[in-house]
This record gives sequence, structure tokens and C-alpha cells, in this order.
Amino acid sequence: MRIVIIGGVAGGMSAAARLRRLSEETEIIVLDKGPYVSFANCGLPYYLSGEIANREDLIVQSSKQLQKRFKIDVRTETTVTEINPDNHQITAVHHGLSQIMRYDKLILSPGSVADKPNIPGMESADYVYALRSIPDVDKIMAQLSQAPTRVAIIGAGSIGIEVAENLIKRGLSVMLIDAGSQVLPFMDPEMAALISHELSEHSVTLKLNTQIDKIDRHQLTLNDGSQIKADLVISAVGVRPNTALAQAAGIKTGELGGIIVDKHYQTSQPDVYAVGNAILVKQLLTGQLVSIPLASPANRQGREVAGVIMGLPRENRGGIGTAIVRAFDVAAATGLNVAQLKRAGISYQAVHTTGQNHAAFYPGGKPLSMKLLFEPQTGKLLGAQAVGKKSVDKQIDILSVAIKSGMTVFDLPEFELSYAPPFGSAKDPVNMIGYAASNLVEGLSDNLQFDQLEGAIKDGAYLIDVRTPGELKRDGKLPGSTNIPLDDLRDHLAEIPKDRLIIVSCRSGQRSYLAERILKNNGFKVKNLDGAFLVYSAAYPERIEH
Repeated sequence: MRIVIIGGVAGGMSAAARLRRLSEETEIIVLDKGPYVSFANCGLPYYLSGEIANREDLIVQSSKQLQKRFKIDVRTETTVTEINPDNHQITAVHHGLSQIMRYDKLILSPGSVADKPNIPGMESADYVYALRSIPDVDKIMAQLSQAPTRVAIIGAGSIGIEVAENLIKRGLSVMLIDAGSQVLPFMDPEMAALISHELSEHSVTLKLNTQIDKIDRHQLTLNDGSQIKADLVISAVGVRPNTALAQAAGIKTGELGGIIVDKHYQTSQPDVYAVGNAILVKQLLTGQLVSIPLASPANRQGREVAGVIMGLPRENRGGIGTAIVRAFDVAAATGLNVAQLKRAGISYQAVHTTGQNHAAFYPGGKPLSMKLLFEPQTGKLLGAQAVGKKSVDKQIDILSVAIKSGMTVFDLPEFELSYAPPFGSAKDPVNMIGYAASNLVEGLSDNLQFDQLEGAIKDGAYLIDVRTPGELKRDGKLPGSTNIPLDDLRDHLAEIPKDRLIIVSCRSGQRSYLAERILKNNGFKVKNLDGAFLVYSAAYPERIEH
């Protein structure tokens, strides 16, 4: 049997290696249009700063190594120009020479391509680059060797932010420009705001809600009329499935051109399979077909499709989307965010917690902010996000497993997680956010989101801030609030109006929950400002009174 694989990174090479482990007789041919296969494209930003010092470390396996170890025929700099499913043939071009090649099974793993913003002057500018491959990073490094000082990055998603962090570490002046209202679209706005603050603290100039009208002679004209100088421009506005070849072959595609596959990765054409960033997968929480262009699912899919072809009982179960990015702090998310839940028409409730990555009494602890989304009635887990310097990956990975396993908020306190003071807390942050969410589902607590506070106060709610006067002086005051420190609250019950909704807040939400219970047990109608001052001030820093 001859199996031809189009695309040699992630899904394609995972499929090839697994196929060889399952069969010594099968002929395996991998075709890739680039000069390298099996390279670490996720590591490219870190090569820019020198954090990854050696270019060779980006190349996981060379063509020669793959041939020697796995007996895989790897053909680089080979572009497939046509797929003929009726005849089980493809047409491939290598250095101008065209060849028709037969296949018994064909695996498509073409990945994604970088979106190109339609900006006048961009195509002709020789200092504008994308970052998708080793040749791309070679070109950028060549420009960096010319000692530029000012860099503009278009797009504040994961790639743009990783590039910004690494160029700041290199000592350059960096401006990050995005047409959207926030960085990291996979995060909710108040969580993304924590990363925006961290970027600003490290001298990244953020220009959100901003478009570029023109690029000309190392000068960018913005839609507000201002002009900025840039010695180097890197475009990182996002990616889309690379499926033009598949569409030309009559293979069915869906949203944004992604290839539609069944549970065995079979496309609409016989003996043609597809994996990786180019395909659509079932979002397990909504049942919708979506694109999840991430390395981990692509590698898993490559391994699974090899099993399918070799007769093993493997299925494409779908995914929930789990992502992480370092931007001086670390941001990670899994499952659905609020925008996705609203689009899917799914009822949800949110809870925020802020703590530390390990026991508070042990030195060196770092703040850890978390958000959990769940069904209000059942507590079924729907999504989670976290921002901090340490332990973010651990918490989100735990919650990813819980979400994909169909668990509820009541399962989280039951998790038995490793504890010693240098590594965690006796009540792990996952346990704690489970407790907080369980209180909401069981009606022991009612919360109010940061973006609902202003409307509630206009409707007559009475806002009590239970922080100490010293905290208010140091950090600022919530607009329209009355300060009654938690330890004094019982002494001031007579001053609090019983005919109005009471909203309580503190710094993170923990003390205000205690205040909520005190007031409710004394007959007041109360809601806790979810995430309290830390979440509100991150979302609306301009509204804090000093």
C-alpha cells in the first residue's frame, strides 16, 4: 500500500511516523512545499530573542533522519498542484519538474496560512514579514542583524504577543496594533486586560481599536490620522485553513474553508483523509463544527488517522480548545468563553477567584487569577481561564480534563491534588474555584459581574466596599461605594438600607463573600461583586477614584 501525505509538519509527520511503527511494508511518501519538515514552528518567536539559541534546535527531524530511522520518503520543496480523486493520483512539482503520483490512501495535512491584511503599500514593503516557517524567521533575523530600533506588530493574538515579548527582550521598541478592542481574543475582556497591563508594564505600546490605513517608506499611517515610524513590521493577524487544493479537488469544506471530515478523518472523497489545522472538528460543548488550529490536536489527529488506515478502532472525538501563551505573565484558556457561549445560546454563570500559585505563607508566591464558566442549574463545566506568572498551565490543564470529561463544579473540590508549600495549597486554586461555583449553584451566594455594576447602582443598589481604609487609599475607590471594613460590618447593620439591593465588594471576592453571608443571615438582599476590585479595576481602570 502506498500512502501519500501532503504536509510534513505536526499532523502529517505524526501520521507518517505512526504508520511506520504499525507497518514495515507500507510505502510512505511525505510531500512538503517548504525546505523543512518536522520543525517546531511554535518555537519560532523564542528564537528571535535568543531564548532558543540555536537555529538547529527548531528542526525536530531532518529528511535524512526520517528516511534512515523510519524509512519514510520525504520530499521537500515539492508543491502539490492537483488532486485527482477519481484516478487516485496527485500532481506534484519539484524545482519545475512535474510528476503524477499514484496513491492508495491520501492524507491531507496542509495546515493553515497566515491571513494578510489588505493595507495599501504592504505588498511592496520589503520590511514586512509574517512568522510561520523557518524561512520566515531567517528573513526576520536578517533584518534584526541590521540593528533596527522600532518594530510594529499587526495583530494582538498569540503569535503577535509572543513576538512582542521576545523583541522587547531583545531591547527593541515595540508597538502592538490591533483592530479589536482587546488582546488575545480567546480570553474574555477582563482577563485579557490583565495581559494588556502586563504588556504596558514591560514597555509594549498598545494600540487597540486601531487600523493601519497605509504603509509607506517605513511609516505607518493609522486610522486616527497619526503616523508612526517602523524599521520592521511583522504581520500576525491570524490564520485560516489552507484548503484551496482540497476545494479544487471537490472535497467538501465548511466554515472559513475548513475541510469536513467524519469521525474517521475521511473526507468527502474516497481514500482521502485530512488532519490538523485544515480540518473542522466537533466542539464537544456545542456540537458545532469549528476550527481549532493548535499543535496538540494536530499531532493527536495524525496519530489517530494512521491507526484508522491500519484498521485500529480510532475516532475523531472532537475537542474543546485549550490554549496558553506567555506574555511576561501567562494566559491560558480551555473550553468556551463568554462570546462563544452567547453565540451558541448556552446559559452560563461565571465566577472569578484570585489567589496565589502556592501556599500564601511560603515565600515567592505569585498572584493567580482564574475564571470559571458553568451551567447555572447543573454546574456543568463550560470553560475556564487563568492569568498569572506560575501554575497557570497546571490549573488550566486540570480544568481542561474536567471539562472534557463532562464534570461539574461539584467535582472540583473533590480533586486530590499534590500539596507541599513550595508547589501548591492545601486548598488548591481548582478546589477553591469549585467551592465558589458550588455556592452559586446551591444558592448560598449570588454574584454580580463587573460589567453589571454600573447599571445596578443606577437602579438603586447600595455598594459596600469591605476593604480597609488603607487599601482604599493605596489602590483606589470603587465609584459610588461606601466603605465599611469587614470586621466592623456587624456594628453598622442599622445604617445599611434593607429596602435596597446590597452589593458587596473587597479586593478579590473572598472577604466580600463573608460579608454577603453576614448580611444575608441578617435579612438583607445581597449580591457579591464577582472578582471584586481586582477584576473591576482591570476592566475599567479609568473609573477607579483616587
